[in-house]
Order: sequence, then C-alpha cells, then structure tokens
Amino acid sequence: MANVSFKKATRVYPGSTIPAVNELDLEVADGEFLVLVGPSGCGKSTSLRMLAGLEEVDGGSIYIGDRDVTDVAPKDRDIAMVFQNYALYPHMSVAENMGFALKIAGVNKDEIRTRVEEAAKILDLVDYLERKPKALSGGQRQRVAMGRAIVRNPQVFLMDEPLSNLDAKLRVQTRTQIAGLQRRLGVTTVYVTHDQTEAMTMGDRVAVMKDGFLQQVDTPQNLYDRPVNAFVAGFIGSPAMNLIDLKVDDQGAIIGNSHIALGQDVLGAVRSEGSDSVTVGFRPEDLEIADGGFELKVDLVELLGADAYVYGDVLDAKGEARQVNVRVDGRSSIQRGDIVHLRPSQGHLHTFSTETGLRVGN
Repeated sequence: MANVSFKKATRVYPGSTIPAVNELDLEVADGEFLVLVGPSGCGKSTSLRMLAGLEEVDGGSIYIGDRDVTDVAPKDRDIAMVFQNYALYPHMSVAENMGFALKIAGVNKDEIRTRVEEAAKILDLVDYLERKPKALSGGQRQRVAMGRAIVRNPQVFLMDEPLSNLDAKLRVQTRTQIAGLQRRLGVTTVYVTHDQTEAMTMGDRVAVMKDGFLQQVDTPQNLYDRPVNAFVAGFIGSPAMNLIDLKVDDQGAIIGNSHIALGQDVLGAVRSEGSDSVTVGFRPEDLEIADGGFELKVDLVELLGADAYVYGDVLDAKGEARQVNVRVDGRSSIQRGDIVHLRPSQGHLHTFSTETGLRVGN
C-alpha cells in the first residue's frame, strides 16, 4: 500500500491556454478512500488520469509512496483502474477477464486461479466465474471489473465514475459494496464522481474541484458544516443550500421586511471590503418556522413521505426573486398560497463574501 501526492500537478491540453488541472496540491494517505468530486469539466477525471499515467503532467509532479511517477509508464506504476464502461472482454469468461492482466504479466496458472477465486469470494462472484459478460447484470459486470483490479494487489485503486452506467437502486447498493470492500482491503483509493451524494457517502475525505482548481478537501461532515466558499456550500448537499445575496445594515442582513442577525465579525468583514451586501446561506433543514422570521409565500409543496419541501421566493440585494427551499415534517398542514415566517437555526447560518465567494465570520 502507499500514499499518493500531487505536488502542484498541472495539465494543459494542446490548443488551450487554460489548465484543465491547475497546480493541484493534494495528499492521499495510505489506505485512505479519497473522492474527487465536481461538475463536468472541473478537472477531476484529468487528475485521476494524470495519476494513472494516461495524461501528461505539464508542471509539478506526482508521487506514489516515495517514488516520483510523473514520467513513469502506466504499467509500471503499480495501480489498477476501474472504468465507467467496465471494459470487459466479451469473448472471455468472468474468470478469464479477472485473471487476464496477471496472465499478460506472466503469473503462473495456479497463482492466477487462486487469486481469481479469492477475489470472487470477496465479490460474491463464485457462481459466475464460467459465464460470459453478456450473461451478467450491470452490477455483476462492475463487480467483475472490480475483481480484475483486486487480483493485481496494486498499491492504489483508481476508479473513474464506475457506477454511472447503473440504475439508481443498483447504484446505491453497489456504492455500499465498494466502500465496504475498500475498507476491508485497506488499499489506497482515489475515486472520481460528479455525484456529490456518492462522494459524501463513500469517501473518508472528499476533494471538491472547480475549473481545474481544488476548492476544499475535508471529511464529508466538515464539507457540509464548514464549506470554505459559496461554491462548495452550493455544491455539497442535496437539496442544495439556499444562497442569497442580501443588503446589510447595522442590524444584520435585510430580507423582506425582516433581518437575519449577523455577528460583528461578519459585518466588519463586509465593511472592510467596502461592500454593502453579503451572501447568506442556510440549508433547507436549518430553517425554523418562527414568529418574527422573514416572510415566505409558499409556491409549491413537494411531499416525500416523512419529509416535505416547501418552496417560495424572496427578493435578493438587487430586487430579483431567489427561490428558498425549506424542509418540514411530511405531515405538516402547509399548503400552496400559505404565508410562513422563517428563521435560520442558531449556529447554522453561513455567510460568504459577495466579492470573492469566500467564507466570512465563523
């Protein structure tokens, strides 16, 4: 096993002047499950492919353990990659697919069979070893692809959106299996996804990327509770955090005919920027129905059984309508057209600079 280090790793594609990955500094601990997440085009898959040796590194370096692998061929990096499309050979059996890389490496047949059978037991594939891929479900094919990686006993697993081709129910089931398998094997794993729910439920830590830059890397809970900027705040969490630019005065942030109280540290930071507004964030579950709170006219109630989501608009600092989403009890009597008064829960208000997007205050 080994740790992984990106040291100002940069990739600029030919014909472009803007780096796809810009001076990425990231440490992955030995045995850690790290998830790279972000919107399409943010550089997460490019970062993974740089680590795999499938993309050139135009600046900086990449280490696996103490070894600089920046210019090392992919086959010599001691990594195993699991792709989105499984990449199984249709004419080979499951056992042949799982053992193919070992066969190419010259491992003897008995050793290959032993390793394949061990991996099949771990992945619950023993009864399918003689089948061809076309006779398997999507989830089983993905497990075969996982098995092909496991038998190689690599230092690092790399996974590039491996669940994207599965239906929603199977995706939930398989992500649990992958996370449990990684913890059992203890192999350092870098996992790429655009699905923030997947990232939050699987990773020991999550690295959020945008436009080639690393925004924040932290535990899932810290990302949720302490996002460092408005992008991370809006990207992490489902449904997304409510983020609204609001004017400020000495009493706090002005919202409708009410105020949201802000600390003196926040007001001081806003004034020091020469600004008269701040981006206020609160999650749907962190709004309380309370007298004296800001007013919201209900446009839609979305019932999900135990919970319901209530939607309405408020005006931002420019007088433009911004949707607010509130989570309430599913048996609530709130209906479309009702007026509710809301207040952010104590300790669950997030504030960001409207100029830089960075977190201000505690």
